[in-house]
Amino acid sequence: MSFRSHMNIALEEARAAMARGEVPVGAALIGPDGAVIAQDGNRTRELGDATAHAELLVLRAGARTLESERLTGCDLYVTLEPCAMCAGAIAHMRIARLYYGAADPKSGGTAHGARVFSHPQCHHRPEIYDGIGAAEAEMLLRAFFEERRADP
Repeated sequence: MSFRSHMNIALEEARAAMARGEVPVGAALIGPDGAVIAQDGNRTRELGDATAHAELLVLRAGARTLESERLTGCDLYVTLEPCAMCAGAIAHMRIARLYYGAADPKSGGTAHGARVFSHPQCHHRPEIYDGIGAAEAEMLLRAFFEERRADP
């Protein structure tokens, strides 16, 4: 089976999140057969829930769809490096491969900050591929925060 990126779906969700006034982060969960199981963008403001990150929304939806707390063999595409909270969920749900776009030196939890997957206590480590769609993901984030700073 050849590799097919699904980052375009995550980027669509990031653009939709931005249009809703959310931080533009999107995610897509892909099943072992290559089918899209779930896709969503950040909804923290909409839902009044600080845990409503794009990653957690699609992981929860995937668990409901597959009727399992383990998403073994599934891939997760996300436009921004997951934070420590999301990285912990990725480990607990046994995601096989994590693909992300923009690095997050301030709040990231995989390559930066907590580096959740590098701890001996981490019981599952997905394969990680970074930088996929990074330019567009960074552009969306930069535009969102520039607009926020410009508004009084």
